[in-house]
Amino acid sequence: MENKLELPVYFGIKAGMTRVFNSAGVHMPVTIIKIIPNFISQVKTKDKEGYAAYQVSYLEKKKKLVNKPTRGHLNKAGVSGDFTKFSEVRLRDSDADASNLGKQISLDMFKADVIVDVSSVSKGKGFQGVIKKHHFAGGPAAHGSHFHRHPGAIGNRATPARVFAERKMPGHMGCENVTIKNQKIVEVNEEKGYLLIKGVVPGSLNTIVKITKAGK
Repeated sequence: MENKLELPVYFGIKAGMTRVFNSAGVHMPVTIIKIIPNFISQVKTKDKEGYAAYQVSYLEKKKKLVNKPTRGHLNKAGVSGDFTKFSEVRLRDSDADASNLGKQISLDMFKADVIVDVSSVSKGKGFQGVIKKHHFAGGPAAHGSHFHRHPGAIGNRATPARVFAERKMPGHMGCENVTIKNQKIVEVNEEKGYLLIKGVVPGSLNTIVKITKAGK
């Protein structure tokens, strides 16, 4: 454990859902998160970059899929894996320690019954109308109304002679960053490489999931 670092953030992969039974025999829906290696690939300090942060690298791929600048960046940090995803974890100025460069992040802060916030990219729904996207009521279902699932009026004519910004319109739905707060970790099994979180986690299969220790 000497070469591992504790951080309140960890990145995994959504592997699906299942259910488990508690001691009372009641079933509980859980999301399976595949545990993947997380390494510190850069230490940013107040003096050099203007703020303190750790850059976390994860999602290892085949060597031929990693370009030379990325491979050189990882080699400079002493990280042996061919990682393709990078995220920053902001710190207080005094917490940035250059000696942590190249260390693997441990799961010691994420044990069973720990409350976490889970962030991921939601499933894409394609181009949708206002009824599905914004839950508009729609018009009468009668044959002669000629107004069933349309958005209705979107602005005035002469004044202001334009459509206001942020008007709820048809468009692309999904593929947004979604965070669900205060989810409970049910089980952590590092030997088999999975972590169970109670309830639903946003995103489709094989989506990157950010797990953060809850602040509240």
